[in-house]
Amino acid sequence: MDAIAIVQSFVDRINHHDVAGLCKLMSDDHIFVDPLGSVLKGKEEMRKAWIQYFFFFPDYSLKTMNIVESNGIVGLFGKASGTYNVHGKMLKQDRWDIPASAKAVVRNNAVAEWHVFADNEPVRQIMEKYSSAQ
Repeated sequence: MDAIAIVQSFVDRINHHDVAGLCKLMSDDHIFVDPLGSVLKGKEEMRKAWIQYFFFFPDYSLKTMNIVESNGIVGLFGKASGTYNVHGKMLKQDRWDIPASAKAVVRNNAVAEWHVFADNEPVRQIMEKYSSAQ
């Protein structure tokens, strides 16, 4: 399987909220870097993180508009969207839609690195609205 096909499968698993499928596509030493530069390492840590993320954003999706590849490094450009889950409710005003890109490093037919680039300020503002109300 080529690097682009592996990354497209990874995005498909994200969009289906298939944590087991994501883990199957990750290397054991998988590294995730979020837009603020925070790093998670390892498949088990990422399994927990994806479960939590899909809980907070039950309709999260990643839409890829452009994809490029060179020597196993794949760049994706598109947008991410979702709605913040507050006590089991997803309200229209808590939906966000932002430009997003990612760099994936594919090694030995697995995603070894997933680095997300996005301005998550709209997402943080929604979440902070509820954390300050408590």
